[in-house]
Amino acid sequence: MRAIVSLGNGRSFVGESAYQPSSIASLPLVYGLDESKSVAGKIVAFEAQDGDGIQNGRIVKEDGGAGIILLEKEGTGHTTFAEPHVLPASHVNSEDSDIIRQYIKSSNNLTASITFNGTSLGTSPAPVVAYFSSRGPSTSSPGIMKPDIIGPGVNVIAAWPFKVGPPGIGDGHGKVFNSISGTSMSTPHLSGIAALIKSAHQDWSPAAIKSAIMTTANVIDDNKRPILDENFNSAGHFSVGAGHVNPSKVTNPGLIYDIDEEQYTLYLCGLGYSDNEVETITHQKGACGKGRKIAEAELNYPSVAIRATIGKYTVNRTVTNVGAAKSSYTINIDMPKEVTANVSPTKLEFTKAKEKKTFTLSLSWDAKKTKHAEGSFMWISADHVVRSPVVIF
Repeated sequence: MRAIVSLGNGRSFVGESAYQPSSIASLPLVYGLDESKSVAGKIVAFEAQDGDGIQNGRIVKEDGGAGIILLEKEGTGHTTFAEPHVLPASHVNSEDSDIIRQYIKSSNNLTASITFNGTSLGTSPAPVVAYFSSRGPSTSSPGIMKPDIIGPGVNVIAAWPFKVGPPGIGDGHGKVFNSISGTSMSTPHLSGIAALIKSAHQDWSPAAIKSAIMTTANVIDDNKRPILDENFNSAGHFSVGAGHVNPSKVTNPGLIYDIDEEQYTLYLCGLGYSDNEVETITHQKGACGKGRKIAEAELNYPSVAIRATIGKYTVNRTVTNVGAAKSSYTINIDMPKEVTANVSPTKLEFTKAKEKKTFTLSLSWDAKKTKHAEGSFMWISADHVVRSPVVIF
């Protein structure tokens, strides 16, 4: 919900709050949570990272404060949070917070107001990757591109076990829902989508379910442009993975990249784990005996991640037809000009359900010049686009 902060110098900034209490006319503005400072009848601006913003707001309220402005730190970009504050509040983004801090330093006669302007619908651009969303590459297994996928995880309305928010709003007793951000929100979204796939395809493995989610993901936002990060720059593969999950397509991906238990075991061996360590995970003795292993990039994964220093790499992938029994797919490669990419064969013809086809992806580049490159390859039929991201880093 829009919570507009207006400063005494005429500048205004749009922040967020989960609730819309009465607006606050211009009042004295003070900075910081200094206990020796009088805040009665004033608006208090403080750093959003200084502990629990809601709890700090309670302290300000108990001391007679009229409202709060939460200032976001450098590096958090345009990410803000709509939280159930107990008094009029606005959480402003990093860039606007810097301007407010400058205003605070500029005068000893500070004033501010907070105006609530209702729920903002259709906010654009969306989705946008939040600053706290984990980035790749993976430190433990860099040859597997991470993250795999992104999903809804910022300011998600969620049921709550007890009442939150300020009194006097609506029924006057608080609300039994909250606005939550983080893994605790994106995880149930993705888990629910995985359950949806499993209910439609009960014989699919976890790898097949992951493949369906990744290869059908959206890579553009509501403006039909590449998904952006918290600074409104184009978000790369190590920010979005295969893209933003698209629940409407996951049960009908056309093709899947499946992985069996043996291949996972050989992948663990390829990471350098000993027989005893692999046995702890798989309960198989001597799994890595006689040098049995595969490299990370050789795992039948729906993405490809390769170190830039090697200059070239060839991998095989196997897809399983889960669409129409008779179907035809043609390859489309989207890689930057500094990377030469070829797929063989360039066409896959299927004649029955669950039929498997193997293809080879060959990549080459100048290791002295190319340090990072991103692209993708897609198998395209009349009904499906099966996309796999590729990153050279």
